[in-house]
Amino acid sequence: MDWQTLISNERVVASFVTAIVGGGVVAAGWFWTHALSRRRDKLLRSERINDIQRALLAEIRAHVVALEAQRDTGGLQSLTMISDKDYLPILPHDANDRIFRAIVEEVHMLPEWAIDPVVRYYRLLAVRAALAQDIRSNARDYPRRAAEMFQDYIALNEETLETGLDAVEVLTASLHGGRQEVEAMLVRRQRDMAGDLVAAAPRAPNTRSSDPRDL
Repeated sequence: MDWQTLISNERVVASFVTAIVGGGVVAAGWFWTHALSRRRDKLLRSERINDIQRALLAEIRAHVVALEAQRDTGGLQSLTMISDKDYLPILPHDANDRIFRAIVEEVHMLPEWAIDPVVRYYRLLAVRAALAQDIRSNARDYPRRAAEMFQDYIALNEETLETGLDAVEVLTASLHGGRQEVEAMLVRRQRDMAGDLVAAAPRAPNTRSSDPRDL
């Protein structure tokens, strides 16, 4: 049977058309399933990122509130007290990074604008905890050295508070509107800083708040 006869055979042609249509349907189904799978994975990843941001925001905000209260009430002991050999400083053994340690392997999933303030904040927490331990170990035998270290601890507390407030602002803006909201927040901050420079006024105490209603 030559090719011309084979092509003119209706049964053969029908089988050929059926094979083409069936293959096209299978291919279209595969592409459609793949697209749906990618869309589902993207949604799940987005939800996971938002969950991580909310969890970190809650943990950071809770500690920032504590630092604000500590600063406002003068909760830190004075340097003259720590210079007394019979006095041991009461420094918190707080663990303010449990959530961060639980999701540290997923930090890379955070938006690029959120990674830096979050990592800086938790790095300061680690430095703060190490410095507190050094103060405790030196307070009894080396009170003068402990007093100097305690002064650094107070300054580190303030830096941790500022960095925590920055992380709270960025995470809140990120959850509310993503990159666009974060960029708008940074523009507002730069405008406020420029206004302060123009006014040439002495630097006022930090007025940022950890209360989400003020953000």
